[in-house]
Amino acid sequence: MRSWTFKVAALALAASASMSAFAQEVTLRLHQFLPPQGTVPSKALTPWAKKIEEESKGRIKIQMYSSMQLGGTPPQLFDQARDGVVDIVWTLQGYTPGRFPKTEVFELPFIAGLSAEKTSRALWEYVQKNAMDEYKDVHVLAFHTHGPGLFHTKQPVVGLESLRGMKIRGGTRVVNNMLVKLGATPVGMPVPAVTEALSKGVLDGTTIPWEVAPALKVQELVKNHTTFAGDRALYVTTFVVAMNKASYNKLPADLKKIIDDNSGAEFSAQIARTQDVGDKVGRDLAVKAGNKISELELAEVQRWRRTASTVESDWLKDMQAKNIDGSKLVSEAKALISKYEK
Repeated sequence: MRSWTFKVAALALAASASMSAFAQEVTLRLHQFLPPQGTVPSKALTPWAKKIEEESKGRIKIQMYSSMQLGGTPPQLFDQARDGVVDIVWTLQGYTPGRFPKTEVFELPFIAGLSAEKTSRALWEYVQKNAMDEYKDVHVLAFHTHGPGLFHTKQPVVGLESLRGMKIRGGTRVVNNMLVKLGATPVGMPVPAVTEALSKGVLDGTTIPWEVAPALKVQELVKNHTTFAGDRALYVTTFVVAMNKASYNKLPADLKKIIDDNSGAEFSAQIARTQDVGDKVGRDLAVKAGNKISELELAEVQRWRRTASTVESDWLKDMQAKNIDGSKLVSEAKALISKYEK
């Protein structure tokens, strides 16, 4: 009798432990650089986190930290994920110049199309084939680009000549090199610093997509915006949602599956779609503010393309010095962008 009672008690204890393990909660901290009302934080990352929590029935909790609340600077975000300072980050690869050379190809002038979603699908496939070694220290959840970058300036930019000498914020080394070729004076800084720099006169303007302008109040600080005719973007920059490897690996198999099911090409496209929608919102706010939007005609755009073409030449030389076949990567990127634009 005593033996039977002991067995029942042991089984009950085991069942209790099993249920406790099943109900365990995992808290993941997601750190990023924009205010919470920014397009990607509010329209993509927060809904994604809620979906993870719902599908895991509360076993995964994702805490959102915006505007570098957990400390550090935007260029340190990738390493925060790598080192386990936080569990997940959303960041811009270009904040650490030269660290992701193969991914940089998407930033070259006039290579990307006008749809962030389509370009992001191309980026996801491109990195899987050509550049995953650049992300070996993290568990990647998504890659994406923003929509077409453009100029937001205090004085109008209506041609190459009017840009010359302007102090313009550029987000990455490739974009800064493009600004040099176009005659501007590049000022490198993370995007959260743009608002203060414009208001204090440190900048004459900035390069960003439409969608990020409202969060930075750019349409209130400048009155001129310059877009480009044709089917190519002046430039785009790339982003990654990266997870600490240990944070991912320690998850039970069923929770890993929930993360996996909500990662990859479709998550990348989902983030990018919010940016396509956000581009319209940002442009509409500039129109509402009474700002001037100048679209450069195709003949003028061709001048810009010819002037900026040496950016690609410079990049190819950089890749050659790193023993990377840059020409092959450019061809691959262009082919994939075309594939998803069909």
